[in-house]
Amino acid sequence: MTRSTVAPPHAQSCAYSRAARELSLKRSQFDLAVNLGRIRTVPDEGGGGRRVARTEIERLHAEPGFPDTLTKSVHAVGTTEGAAVMQVPPSRFTRLAKLGLVVPVSFYLNRYRAVVWLYLADELRQFAADKDNVTLLTGRTPEGMRDQLAAGVDLRPRNWRGRHLGFLLRQAEGPWQRAGALAALLDPVHVAQIARDPYERSHLNRFRPAPPAHGAPGSPAAHLVERITTADDPDEIAWLRSDLTHALQEARGHQPAPRPIAKQAPPRPVAEPERPASIRRPRRGLLGWLRRRSV
Repeated sequence: MTRSTVAPPHAQSCAYSRAARELSLKRSQFDLAVNLGRIRTVPDEGGGGRRVARTEIERLHAEPGFPDTLTKSVHAVGTTEGAAVMQVPPSRFTRLAKLGLVVPVSFYLNRYRAVVWLYLADELRQFAADKDNVTLLTGRTPEGMRDQLAAGVDLRPRNWRGRHLGFLLRQAEGPWQRAGALAALLDPVHVAQIARDPYERSHLNRFRPAPPAHGAPGSPAAHLVERITTADDPDEIAWLRSDLTHALQEARGHQPAPRPIAKQAPPRPVAEPERPASIRRPRRGLLGWLRRRSV
């Protein structure tokens, strides 16, 4: 008997945790590399999420400078280290971030529940190396930007949401997944106004990614993360609603949301037609009385 040469699906790919070890990455670095498209993933044929193909790991191993090059490409830094990379004071770095000139790639909450924004070190180096940005790094902040800062502008949450949406859309595998990615950044009230049908809304929520995990559900940390991950600017909400409306139209055309099958009522019994009075059978008691009268 000849042996089968077809390897089982899981022998051709591996889980995220193992892939991270084989690529010499911390799990946070690995997740960021996947989001950025540095590491390509494939669906798990068993329905257990996504995996990394062995061929992808081999490709990355063959890249020049592995693993240092890959690790450097996903190295994320906070405000203090980011300011050092750009050779500016942390206060100036924070102003540049609030104005949206440098965009965070991720965030976390420290033990005091303060938001710590993280930035790609490679992007900060590129920004600092651009001659057009010299005045922003060394000169006086332009008046218009100073006015924005004085008004309390802080584009870090919105810019992170825009980048995070790009991550989600990159991993979406179909129209419903793309619609779910857009719905993930909207308040449920806005989603309900667009997906009015309850079955459609329930189906959409199946593909709505959960926000980054920070704290137990319902905890102050979870509420803070929810505020960061939910669009709050009117312009941002408007274009997200518009994109979700178009995405839902595409999803409906591709495959309508499932609905429960209506149960058929059992057939009603057919009543026996009532006999005319002239041919009704006499009651047994009356028939006996007539017989007794004839005796």
